[in-house]
Amino acid sequence: MVFSLLLIGFSPALAQWTGVPIRNIPRTKDGKPDLTAPAPRSPDGKPDLSGVWQGDTKYLQNVAADLRPGEMTMLPWAEALTNERKTGIHAAEEPQANCLPPGIPRINSTPYPFKIVQTAEEVLILYESYGLTRQIFLDGRRVVGDTNPSWMGYSVGKWDKDTLVVDTVGFNGKTWLDATGHPTTDALHVTERYRRRDAGHLEIRITIDDPKAYVKPWTVTQVMQLLPGAEVLEFACDENNRDLPHLPGAHMTGK
Repeated sequence: MVFSLLLIGFSPALAQWTGVPIRNIPRTKDGKPDLTAPAPRSPDGKPDLSGVWQGDTKYLQNVAADLRPGEMTMLPWAEALTNERKTGIHAAEEPQANCLPPGIPRINSTPYPFKIVQTAEEVLILYESYGLTRQIFLDGRRVVGDTNPSWMGYSVGKWDKDTLVVDTVGFNGKTWLDATGHPTTDALHVTERYRRRDAGHLEIRITIDDPKAYVKPWTVTQVMQLLPGAEVLEFACDENNRDLPHLPGAHMTGK
């Protein structure tokens, strides 16, 4: 599998700036951010999801790492393909090895942070990984049936009390859900439920519904950590990328 592009040590992007204000986070008696304080709220009373967040990279390797046997069942073709990908023979075909977007939900598990900017009509997610931007529209629009297939899909959201529910469809079916190689198809429908448990923790409950690859929908829960005072940096994946010609299967891709 390809890790040299992905598993690069991460440290919060503080060295680029001085005098970084840390807003909307309560402080402990010693002046440090209180990450266990109640979640802040936006002017409209909704939980404020804004901030720079970091996911757990164990899901980058296997998005189903926390599931028990039988909770996620693949169709025969998908299981066979996943088993092939586990051997590494398809490493050169892996989208991230080719600097292509990781897709959803995989992008949340890369070792790079993402920044949420929340407004009343949309939520923007600025990913350091691959320099990608995601728009989650809250204005009542709907996704049309003949969307142009995309790597990151098309997202609409709505509030269910204190939880932001996001539906994303319109994928191109080319992404891998993780480095293990769990596949997707163009029928993929991802539902995410964002809940800020407290000031320092953002829970995302993710349901994968892809009837062309999996017997039934399955759900995983990931928890993101707040990085107070951090910012996302520039990401240039293809700059000095020398891995691809040396990966298993590169001769089959013409790289």
